[in-house]
Amino acid sequence: QLQLVESGGGLVQPGGSLRLSCAASGFSLDYYRIGWFRQAPGKEREGVSCISSNGGSTSYTDSVKGRFTISRDNAKNTGYLQMNSLKPEDTAVYYCAAVSAWGTCSIDKDEYYYWGQGTQVTVSS
Repeated sequence: QLQLVESGGGLVQPGGSLRLSCAASGFSLDYYRIGWFRQAPGKEREGVSCISSNGGSTSYTDSVKGRFTISRDNAKNTGYLQMNSLKPEDTAVYYCAAVSAWGTCSIDKDEYYYWGQGTQVTVSS
């Protein structure tokens, strides 16, 4: 069974940090682009960041540039999203996704095929 499982979400104060993990099972992430997306209540799911299959290309939505860092460890079949300087507006359910693709990555959700179940991130004092 092919699946992605996110972990690492939780409640954090403004200015705090969290690291989300996206573990793949049933397939190897080696040839897959990984994307992180989020959806706040009443809003559409938006792209946050992506990393190419070889890790050579990354992209971030403007609101998280300089605060979030995406990475991957193919040996562990896992992707990560390090989130620093968190703000209340970062509160959302965060999803990881993957698609078998080469080249420059994209944070267009319509390009991704496999999705995790999501993990809640709440930034509040």
